[in-house]
Amino acid sequence: MNMEPLSLRLIGWVFVLVPGIALAIGALILIALYRSDGLARRYAEQSVWNDLALLSVWSAGLLGGIGVLQGQSWARPLLEFFCWVLSALVLLSGATRMHALHRDLGIKGSGNWIRAISAFLVLAIPILALCAATIFTLRSDVARLALGGH
Repeated sequence: MNMEPLSLRLIGWVFVLVPGIALAIGALILIALYRSDGLARRYAEQSVWNDLALLSVWSAGLLGGIGVLQGQSWARPLLEFFCWVLSALVLLSGATRMHALHRDLGIKGSGNWIRAISAFLVLAIPILALCAATIFTLRSDVARLALGGH
């Protein structure tokens, strides 16, 4: 089975739109928290570094998508980095949620386990597949030629 790389234009637009939407939603949440005086409480309870790290990761995806659309050589490693980090975050988030469910429910509540695992898989599989296809495409000869890398 020979897999074809995705269109660089498609990859560029996906990684402009998805991180752009994520950044906009994050900004709206932070603005709403600020207006409700909940932002100070949020940062007292957890570190501001969490939000800054997420902002950096999503910004890397957005910039990588823009770079791919503009044919910039720096876009390949930046977007690949974003895909690896996003994949790790998705898997870590799923593991954290499963651990919390185990802590809260233990072995009882098997219906909750099935729903939780199903929900995780419905969310994680498309994200991981897109990231894998993007990395495959970015490492292809077509992408190397189009984006001026080695």
